[in-house]
Amino acid sequence: MADHQVLAGAHVVLPTGIVENGRVIVEGERIAGSGPEGAPSIDLTGHWLVPGFVDMHNHGGGGASFTSGTVDEVLKGVHTHRLHGTTTVVASFVTGEMDFLTQRAGLLSELAEQGEIAGLHFEGPFISPCRKGAHDETLLRDPDPAEVRKLIDAGRGQAKMVTLATELPGGIDSVRLLAEHGVIAAIGHTDATYEQTVAAIDAGATVATHLYNAMPALGHRTPGPIAALLEDERITVELINDGTHLHPAALELAFHHAGPQRVAFITDAMDAAGFGDGRYMLGTLEVEVKDSVARLVEGDSIAGSTLTQDRAFKRAATIDGLPVESVVQAISANPARLLGVYDRVGSLEPGKDADIVVLDAEFNLKGVMRKGEWIVDPTAGAAV
Repeated sequence: MADHQVLAGAHVVLPTGIVENGRVIVEGERIAGSGPEGAPSIDLTGHWLVPGFVDMHNHGGGGASFTSGTVDEVLKGVHTHRLHGTTTVVASFVTGEMDFLTQRAGLLSELAEQGEIAGLHFEGPFISPCRKGAHDETLLRDPDPAEVRKLIDAGRGQAKMVTLATELPGGIDSVRLLAEHGVIAAIGHTDATYEQTVAAIDAGATVATHLYNAMPALGHRTPGPIAALLEDERITVELINDGTHLHPAALELAFHHAGPQRVAFITDAMDAAGFGDGRYMLGTLEVEVKDSVARLVEGDSIAGSTLTQDRAFKRAATIDGLPVESVVQAISANPARLLGVYDRVGSLEPGKDADIVVLDAEFNLKGVMRKGEWIVDPTAGAAV
């Protein structure tokens, strides 16, 4: 690989705006401010250059589960999402036995230390049986701060986020504990009232786990958690933009009310992402994927998604009609900031990792670079 590469001629999306006919210079693993004369150049005229996508809520892909797969399977899932532009991914666990989750946290924390994943997210077991979605109700429990602490400790500094039904006994104390340890307390799979949600935000919660999904609907007399989460400047709302989890009007409402600086696009992907229809296991529950929509075999609840972030990006920029800069904020910059890695990823700036996605004029993925290496070569249009 050449020491320097120049990616030239594209619409380059920077934090300050879009640069037409722009250039991004890559030196080794990083983005450089300048390069030597005669450095090899790739002509990307008519394409978009955007930062690699950052997915802070993802359960697997490529047939592999982050909750239960072997290390090799987890790496396969990570690679599947890289092929779709997600250069930074958090491994999310669904509800399981406490001993099982602590063991998984220890195993996957090593992958986080090696830089393969960006940390761990525990979605459950501290969630409401009323809003359990695709979680095994027999394994749910109240958020006892001592047990929350046990999960954090098992992650050896790599636990990034815990989703809680904060209205349950111990919920507020658990939020405070997470905030004290620098772990994101996310409100989700919750049956909380508006007032209970406000109390959780005041205690230190900063994220809404897949807003709208697995929580009471917005009501005009009982506004519930959605209104509290949308109105508070301290909250970033996760959105699953696959056309199944959210009506386009609900997405538009969230963007309009929270603004692009407070939205994080996530996949909430499960094993079938980038893999195909069929039967899968999500934790202890069986899931059928049909026409790319994942539902529990028992009960028909939506069971995660088969979404990849390149599809979320294209949908946001075309069907939803969002400005490209806003999509980049939601899919790269905002989650990178929340995860504490914005100094390295999330924008195309000198000194940061050369994590770059190339899209064509219709926002189809054409190239993926991670740390200066092409995973999908834009000149060949295929995985390297």
